[in-house]
Amino acid sequence: MRAGAALDGDGGCIARARHLAGTFLTRAQSEHGVLVSQRAMDLTQLVVSELVTNARKYAPGPALMDLRLDDGTVEVAVWDSDPVLPIARAADAGRVGQHGLEIVMAVAQGFEARREPVGKRITVRLALGDDPRDVGAVRPTASR
Repeated sequence: MRAGAALDGDGGCIARARHLAGTFLTRAQSEHGVLVSQRAMDLTQLVVSELVTNARKYAPGPALMDLRLDDGTVEVAVWDSDPVLPIARAADAGRVGQHGLEIVMAVAQGFEARREPVGKRITVRLALGDDPRDVGAVRPTASR
């Protein structure tokens, strides 16, 4: 199962991206029998928010977001036009702001940042179950 969106970079794109992620996971549950914990729902929307916020803040123009289910995980990929790869800063409780990448990396089961022919793509994988080590969280569907 996949979904994607072009985000125009305006002030409402972050909320729209979070809504799309929530709708995507809800559809996975209701239409395809995929087990999605509340933790996974919340973390996916958090990660989407952080990645789209960074794209909007640091890259001019639109961004693209792709969502994909794969073997007990949801994969969130965000492309933007800025080729500079993000670097997580050292933890600093006194620093105000700029903790988004730290948060994303702390909750992710996988993280990749790579340059594209134009811009960059950040890809994050999150477990669908309550335990981040869960994989294959797909509920068998009844045969008809």
